Amino acid sequence: MAPSPLALIASTALVALVATGTGAIVLQQGSRFSHPRRVGGAFAMTDLDGHPVSQADLLGKPTALFFGFTHCPDVCPTTLATLAGALGRMGRDADRLNVVFVTLDPERDTPATLREYLASFDPRIRGFVGTLAQVARMADAYHVAYRRVPTKDGDYTMEHSATVALFDKSGRMVGEIGYGEDEDRALSKLITLALPGQCAPGGGADLWATNGTTNACGPRS
Repeated sequence: MAPSPLALIASTALVALVATGTGAIVLQQGSRFSHPRRVGGAFAMTDLDGHPVSQADLLGKPTALFFGFTHCPDVCPTTLATLAGALGRMGRDADRLNVVFVTLDPERDTPATLREYLASFDPRIRGFVGTLAQVARMADAYHVAYRRVPTKDGDYTMEHSATVALFDKSGRMVGEIGYGEDEDRALSKLITLALPGQCAPGGGADLWATNGTTNACGPRS
């Protein structure tokens, strides 16, 4: 039986793991979301070309969704590099997926800034930006915990959840890639997400497991 979605991992306290120096803080999925039994839903953001995007843009293909910010010193670039490496190894099969990075720091992450940042990774990773209110609403819908934290030098960093959430083509959450999972496990999960029920090389992964567990799957049609 698959573990409960992130929505059901909620608790009244947010547990933080603080990186060294002024690094980002990793928050485990936390409490007080508007829809405690559902992950995902309606949102209104903008892509890096200035076009409006909504939940409808994530339907029809499976989606890997990650929230972060460009000033993140380790969690975000590590996660994006893992995703980019896996997408590169998937080749054309990666085109079957939506892979999206949503900024939690719209005050600093303009479309131009985010475009330059994502240029270091796979070009199939899209960027979404929005106003403070739009970001807050999307984060709430997708059960992403975050907050701004002042630093001693007068600047600030962000606490944020570090999980890559995985959704099927109907928008239902079906798994996750945890922070620190290696590229091979991420690859297996993305192949399974892109080719559900097919025994593609590296597929058949349990999308909720963090130890590389695989499931039996049927022959390719």
